[in-house]
Amino acid sequence: MSKPLPSKIHYHKQSRELELIFNDGFTFRYSAEYLRVHSPSAEVRGHGMQVPILQYGKKDVAIMNLEAAGNYALKISFDDGHDSGLYSWDYLYNIGKNHAELWSLYLQRLEQEGQQRQSSSIQFKQL
Repeated sequence: MSKPLPSKIHYHKQSRELELIFNDGFTFRYSAEYLRVHSPSAEVRGHGMQVPILQYGKKDVAIMNLEAAGNYALKISFDDGHDSGLYSWDYLYNIGKNHAELWSLYLQRLEQEGQQRQSSSIQFKQL
């Protein structure tokens, strides 16, 4: 069988989820947060064999733009300014198939490093 390719791509703005339906029948819905924290960019994945750089405070991130990169990938631009990752169809398929495990590992790492999904905002008290 040939490599799975998306037959439909749809971004649901309200829920901030990207839906991909692949030609083998699998359908995946990825939250913008999930895609952002699992970006394949060097900024997130690191260079070489280093541990990926933990992304945190991305719970409310949204996708601003989707752009085809040839016939092999999507370039996703997020509202936090990140836009340097190319999400190949293979990569999207893999993180869709392994969503539960990858998300669990991400949440564990957040906890271990004392970080949160929600972006922290500084609260100022009136004097």
